[in-house]
Amino acid sequence: MEYLENRELSWLKFNKRVLEEASDKNNPLLERLSFSAIYQSNLDEFFMVRVGSITDDEKSGRNKKDSKSGMNSSQQLDAIFTAVRRLQPVVEDTYRKTMSELSAYGFEHVSFENATKDEQIFLELYFKREIKPFISGLVVNNSLPFPFLKNKELYAVVQLNAKKGVSIGIVPISHDQNERVIPLGAGGKRFILEEEVVLHFAHLLFKGYKVLDRAIIRVTRNADIMVSGKGSDFRDRMEELVDKRKKLAPVRLEISDDFSREALDYICKKLKIKNVRVFTSRIPLDLSYLFQLQELDENPKLHYVQRLPRKPAILADNRSVFSQVKQKDMILSYPFESMNMSFIRLLQECAIDPKVTSIKITLYRLAKGSKVIDTLCTASENGKEVLVMIELRARFDESNNIEWSKVLQKAGVKVIYGIKDYKTHSKLLLIKRKSTGNNYDYLTQIGTGNYNEKTSTLYTDLMFLTTNKEIAQDAEKVFECLQKGTFVEETNKLLVAPLCLRNKILAMMDEQINISRNGGQGYIGAKINALCDGTIIKKLAEASQAGVKIELVVRGICCLIPDVAGYTENITVRSIVGRFLEHSRIYIFGDEKTEQKIYIGSADYMSRNTIRRVEVATPIENEKLKKRLWDMFRTLMSDNVKARIMQNDGTYIHAVPDENAEIINAQEFFYEQAYKNIEDKQNRQEQLRTNRENSAKKKTTPKKRKTIEKN
Repeated sequence: MEYLENRELSWLKFNKRVLEEASDKNNPLLERLSFSAIYQSNLDEFFMVRVGSITDDEKSGRNKKDSKSGMNSSQQLDAIFTAVRRLQPVVEDTYRKTMSELSAYGFEHVSFENATKDEQIFLELYFKREIKPFISGLVVNNSLPFPFLKNKELYAVVQLNAKKGVSIGIVPISHDQNERVIPLGAGGKRFILEEEVVLHFAHLLFKGYKVLDRAIIRVTRNADIMVSGKGSDFRDRMEELVDKRKKLAPVRLEISDDFSREALDYICKKLKIKNVRVFTSRIPLDLSYLFQLQELDENPKLHYVQRLPRKPAILADNRSVFSQVKQKDMILSYPFESMNMSFIRLLQECAIDPKVTSIKITLYRLAKGSKVIDTLCTASENGKEVLVMIELRARFDESNNIEWSKVLQKAGVKVIYGIKDYKTHSKLLLIKRKSTGNNYDYLTQIGTGNYNEKTSTLYTDLMFLTTNKEIAQDAEKVFECLQKGTFVEETNKLLVAPLCLRNKILAMMDEQINISRNGGQGYIGAKINALCDGTIIKKLAEASQAGVKIELVVRGICCLIPDVAGYTENITVRSIVGRFLEHSRIYIFGDEKTEQKIYIGSADYMSRNTIRRVEVATPIENEKLKKRLWDMFRTLMSDNVKARIMQNDGTYIHAVPDENAEIINAQEFFYEQAYKNIEDKQNRQEQLRTNRENSAKKKTTPKKRKTIEKN
């Protein structure tokens, strides 16, 4: 179909947009380095999960076709490897240029060859005293077994002279990240990497052999695991599976430079990996150390302007959050407003409030030192009923969540693990509190992002708080079904996947189609992280053909190509990649001139979210809050600094401001707004104090005032 894009190739285009930030002259130099590291980290996960999954499909013999591009698994893998290879020179050039520019500030990544004589002497001593005692070289040939290479770990490999066949030496470089960067001067800004030192002196580990060639390698292993079921032994099976993942088959081999073809073929044979999966890089294979460089120089020219989440202006300090939400619905916006001063504060207040009887919450990803967990434990220890649905299958957070589940259970919390074969990805909280008589108030929170204090400062997300009873009833249904292992089949207010979300979204799209077909102007808007649900894409194309205006802000994967004649010419697609990771989801049906419906929730327009997970979205019915979300969406659509616009050939171009147009960086705008809101609040409070003081003075008679002054 002319307007459809392959999911994997669309994702690679997204990562290319991340890489563009690494070379954007408007970004400070050390921030550019961070984007290079993020690009590589993203690509690692892509290979572990998506390439791993497609590889499994190819090996199984199914080799099924992608519904959007018609490519089978083998063709998709070929296209992926080609696209990644084409980007590699850009990755290398970007890294080198940034490091070159940083040399003006004293930064220099030194190779052993261009180190000074004194530095070379120091490094030889350093190797012999600090590295060599803790590593060992392993000789491998047809008579000796090939070792297991850990996922994403660095190894020095050398080709050794052999009378017959191929003989290689392998040295594991197991390092603490802080020790990987070896400082040579300038406060650590002049440095060499540990693997480069090991590689240079590797011959000292293989006495009696002549080293013919040497390189650094790194293996990426399949991480696409899925365990079905639930029950008392579910956590034990998850622990086993997480351990098993470490040993899954390699899907990629990276090598640091040109290397002996004979030796490389031998390594590929032992790893059971084809040469097409070998990728050469002439910069470090692991760029995660680049984040450390941020800490070595505080020069403001090298960093973003510091931004700290603000106290939400909507919240007063002298009343509980629960009582304030009871007065009016609220929306909180992260990272611009502080999670600690809003959501964490709410939980902490409820944990010690004697009138709060129960807290129910779904957890997907958590911070390492989670205040959320601490507070839930406190609430349970204070005698409250605490129910936690914790998703043990949250990819790459499985071990973290398994440990948190044990902590919660030890504190007396009732812990459940959700529905067989369906991850619970919703961000849902329900608090029950005694009111007057035998009545209860309910506070429901629905969000777009995780209850994670760390990512709440890095990701843009929205959180809705309400005491609406109908929403609370729907939330209660969700928790009841999670405990029973069943699905919510009908709701009054909330959209709840897998049975009550996509069908209702499609119905609201149909409403806009009917408006346009009857002579009105239908409108559909969405801010999401990904769009690849085939049914929703088909409906959007139908809406476009009916004349509905459609505006989409899609950060990552977008399998719909806009502006294709006869199909999607009324659709605009934008992607915003900037300082903060765009993570909030907003669904809009109807523009501001009509009876507009706006929702926020945890689901992207991906079939895995809409029909294969438990997801929750909530309507925003308060007119002021609807306007706030609409204004936010319009700002995102007006971004002409970090926005890219998708073209009808699937490529993206930067949004360019019109002549004399205001320059709008949406993320910076929202931060300025948060700063201004709290400043305005402080000014109003100061004015109120002044007015009260002036009023008190006016009420004091001249005679009394004279007496007061005399005294």
